[in-house]
Formats: sequence, C-alpha cells, structure tokens
Amino acid sequence: MSQTNDVVVRALRGEDEEQWRALWTGYLTFYESSVREAVYQSTFARLLGDDPQDFHGLVAEVDGKVAGLVHYLFHRHCWRVENVCYLQDLYADPSVRGKGVGRALIEAVYAAADAAGAPTVYWLTQEFNSTARQLYDRIGTVTPFIKYQRS
Repeated sequence: MSQTNDVVVRALRGEDEEQWRALWTGYLTFYESSVREAVYQSTFARLLGDDPQDFHGLVAEVDGKVAGLVHYLFHRHCWRVENVCYLQDLYADPSVRGKGVGRALIEAVYAAADAAGAPTVYWLTQEFNSTARQLYDRIGTVTPFIKYQRS
C-alpha cells in the first residue's frame, strides 16, 4: 500500500467489486467500448487471482472511497531477459481528477515493476486523450510506435 497526499493506493479486494465495476465501466465508456457480463466477471476474478502471469489490480482511495483503478501485467519480452510490465487500464473518477490519483496509480505500478525486477513499464493511450497525456508527458516518455491490430 502507498499513500500520496490524500490518495491511498492498495491492492484490489473482493469487496471492491461494485466500485471497481463502476470505474471500469467509466473507463470503457470513455473509450467508446463495452464488454459482456462474462468479461466483467472473468476480469475481476483474474485480477484477484494468484497467477503471476495474469493481470494485477490496484485501486486508489480518496477520502476512504475507491476513486481510481489500474490493471497491469508482467510478460516476457524477446529483447530482454527480464519480464516487462504493461499497464493496460488506468482510470480515475472525473470527480477526483487533478488530485494525484493517476500519478499515484502509475507510481504504484512503477514500484511493483521495480519489486518484480521489470526494467520497463509501458502503456498506450488514444491520441485524443489530451487530459491524461498531460500527466503521461510528465511521468513517462512518449515513443514513436504506432499500434496496428487485426482487422
């Protein structure tokens, strides 16, 4: 668990499901996406599981209320011996933006990566996500990679 100002970052717990679901729905809606109920259930179960190759989940609390989430994964990389860390989902409730929630969550992932011996943490965002990119430009380095995926 880590604490920055009034933000407390801790591991996701079973009793967080309702707040986690509301936040993840907000995240998916922002990216104009949605998932089936089975995906909510399997994702939450994986986040709480003990498989080191599965996703990990952290939440940020502000004034005792879950107000942000982050999902991350360690995976092998062909260019390194060590695993690297992929930060897949990061979201803060709009009512707490500007209070350090996003930064605290990213820094908690950085700490988890350091503890796991993963030298790199990377993530993707939409080009239009200008608010988040202001934070990302301060806490990370933009790369020249362009994402492609199967049509």
